[in-house]
Amino acid sequence: MKRAIILAGALILSATSAQARPLEGTNWRTASGSGTIRIEACGQRTCGRILTGTPKAGETGLDFRNPNPALRTRELSGMTILNGFTRQPDFSYKGGTIYNPEDGKTYRSAFKLKRDGNLEVKGCVGPFCQTQIWTPVR
Repeated sequence: MKRAIILAGALILSATSAQARPLEGTNWRTASGSGTIRIEACGQRTCGRILTGTPKAGETGLDFRNPNPALRTRELSGMTILNGFTRQPDFSYKGGTIYNPEDGKTYRSAFKLKRDGNLEVKGCVGPFCQTQIWTPVR
């Protein structure tokens, strides 16, 4: 009986620690599978930048949909698209924005690590949010 209790406790702790680990330094494949994003520390906040991306047919890999004409020639690879997030006590990340190079718009955003090891990423306009699931790159 004592052995079963110890084993159960170890399983609970391992599940909790996997859920609670900080996301800084991890890479994620976007929901469409077309890009890889690295979550990292940016000063006192958490951000994410494009490591790799596969442009769609006819696209150049540049930020050509950006509303600012001066930024339309910058490369998507290496660009920070998640900005200004703060890690919460429950290990979710809130208070930031996500830039979508597919439409050139920036959205209010939050993300969190799910129990299954995937990343739930939300982008919001007003009260309306869209959620994507990103998978870890191993």
